[in-house]
This record gives sequence, structure tokens and C-alpha cells, in this order.
Amino acid sequence: MSGEKIYEGIFAVHKPQGVTSADVIRKLQHHFNPSKLFQPWLETERARRNRESRNQRKRRRTQRLDVKIGHGGTLDPLATGVLVTGVGKGTKQLNDFLGCTKTYETVVLFGAETDTYDRLGKIVRRAPYEHVTREVVEKALEQFRGKIMQRPPIFSALKVKGKPLYEYAREGKEPPIEIQERPVEVSDLRILEWYEPGTHDFKWPEQEAAAEEKAVAEKLLAKDDALPVVSSTEAAGSAEKAEEQEASTSTKRKTPPPADTSEASAPTVAEDENSAAKKQKVTEDGQAVPAQTEQPPADTTKATDENAESQQEEKPCPTPRSAAVKIIMTVSSGFYVRSLAHDLGKAVGSCALMSELIRTRQANFELGPEKVLEYKDLDSGEEVWGPKVQEFLEAWEKKRAAEAEAEAEDN
Repeated sequence: MSGEKIYEGIFAVHKPQGVTSADVIRKLQHHFNPSKLFQPWLETERARRNRESRNQRKRRRTQRLDVKIGHGGTLDPLATGVLVTGVGKGTKQLNDFLGCTKTYETVVLFGAETDTYDRLGKIVRRAPYEHVTREVVEKALEQFRGKIMQRPPIFSALKVKGKPLYEYAREGKEPPIEIQERPVEVSDLRILEWYEPGTHDFKWPEQEAAAEEKAVAEKLLAKDDALPVVSSTEAAGSAEKAEEQEASTSTKRKTPPPADTSEASAPTVAEDENSAAKKQKVTEDGQAVPAQTEQPPADTTKATDENAESQQEEKPCPTPRSAAVKIIMTVSSGFYVRSLAHDLGKAVGSCALMSELIRTRQANFELGPEKVLEYKDLDSGEEVWGPKVQEFLEAWEKKRAAEAEAEAEDN
């Protein structure tokens, strides 16, 4: 294969939900290593290694020869969208994508927050959400535009004393130093869609954090209490205004479950709801129903009264009836969308978590059927993904050549 074209450069993969960025790289290597497209690259790299000194070859003796691949910015397992990927010499240019702007679409669900700030975590707190309207959220978003300071999530890869923050959180420990806010910039932040309570399928997680985890999370989350929030008066005023505008619909709103005022249950409302959840069964669609118990034949004359009484004692369904909002944003490097969701919940006088996330753009790579490699195409064989990857890498090569020519003309 000597003299055949060597394909290297940068292209984008459409990462699906449920896989890590590292999983994507391993999947690419699994398919690229035996492929015809990358055999010239592998043969050239093998020849280069053979020319190395004896000591260098000895160090590489245990290293398997794989197509060199990397990515230019991690996406959480929950997230989907553009994952910039480098092959061969393209990996050396990936740093250019760490500092670029990115565009995201996210769904924020109100009423609860988790240790990870998203729906994959464990619930650590709940708060009333009936006052959260589109008007309230629109007003709160104003404080997140432009140059702002943002505190990274408790669960993040950011290292403190050489150790990722998520490791401290999983061990139930506080980091040895306080997590500092960092400057970020939001150049665009808009509501794409508003979901009224009961009109969507976004759900809170079912799992509650353990007492030890919740205690640590509470200490760390307490540091966010200084964040400016919409006052209850402003929130109530916006809610009343929204109700007046909805004259054709019922103005009756569901109220949050009343908190037990006894000392035993004082710490959080979440503990009361968790206890109730244990007395319920959950159907396949996530709806909670009362657990059935063996009973002797009931007196038919009392059936109606007993049924009504049991319904009054039954705790509210854990499926939220809170509002949710889809937001689009263009942000700078280092921005955490999960933190925005968390902070937005505080800003509207409630709690919130990130339910969905899509990265639609990173630098000049945009999500689209002809612009990125679909992850599922890899399993369809090289006859499907090969021409696409070849086209992407050739386009990258032409782009780099044009940039180099323009730079030479300027000099």
C-alpha cells in the first residue's frame, strides 16, 4: 500500500445518549483499525516506529498499534450531539476546539435538584414550583447573559488537588478547597419552547441520595444560596398575570405536597416524599399506584367511604406536574449547562435540573445529516461510513490548505 493516500484530520461524530465520549473513541478505533481507509496510515506509523532507536522501540514493545484518535471536548453520557474528533496529525489541532464557542439546546425541569444537577443523579432537594411561569423564567434569564461568573457542578471532571470533583462527591467528601466561580460568557440565551405543567413527559429521578451524600451535597449547595433569585412577590405577580391571560382555561393550580412540620421530618420535604414512594408501586410508564395488600372481604356499604378516605391519605404521584423549558444558548469555553439549569432553579425561587442536552454546534461543526458522522453508521460497515469519513477528512484538508495559503498571502 506504499504511496497510497494517508487520511488524517478532524471531523465530527453525532454522539448518542448513554455512551461516553471515550466510548465513541474506542468504537472508532475498533472500526478504523481493520479498515482499508486507514491501512496506509497504520503502515506509515509502523514503518516510523521501526526506524526509531532500539530504546524507543523497547518502550513501545507493549503498545498496540492503533489508529491515533482523540476528541476536542467531552460530552456527558446524558448529552447528544457534536463531538469533534481528530485522527492522526489532526489530534494535535484538537486544542483549538477546547476554547471555541459552542451552541446547546437543553430542557430544564423545575421543582427538584440532584447531586449531579441532571436527571441521572440522585435527588437531594425539592422546592415549590407552582409559581414558575414563562414570564418568571424570561426575567431570570436576564442575569445569565453576557459575561458572568459560574460555579462548576459538584459532579464534574474539574480537578482539585489533582483529583476530579466527582470522586470527592462519590466518596461523600467535601473538596479540600472551595470550588471557585469561573468567568464564562453567554452570547445568546433564549427560550425555544415552554412546557406547561402536565403537558410533557420529563421526569424527576426516582432515586433519593443517601443521608451521607445528601449531607455533603447540602453543604455544597448551600454556597449557591447567595445567587440572586426572583422574590416571591415578583413570582406571585407574574403567576397572577399569566392566570389572567389564560381566561379560557382552568385557573386552579396543583399545590405542592404539604411538608410535615414534626421534628422528625423537618430536614427536607424530599424525605417525606421518599417515604411515600416506598409505599407505592411504579408502572412501566413511571406512574405510581398504591401498593395492594391482602384484605378480608369488604363491607359493600362502607366501600365508597373507605375508598374516598384512602384516596385522601394517598400521597401525590412522584411524577412531577411542574413546568419545563427548552433553552438554546451559545456559550464560551468552560461553560457548564448543568450549572445553568441548577442556577436557574435558584433564580426563580425553586429548584431545577437538566433533563435533556444537545450540542448542536462546536466551532464550525454543526449537527446535520451531511455534516457529521452518525454513530450508528459505524455498525453498518465500512461501505457506509468509509466514504463519509473520507469526504470529511478531504474537506478538512482543503480547508487547512486554504487557510495556510491565505496566511502566506497576508505575510
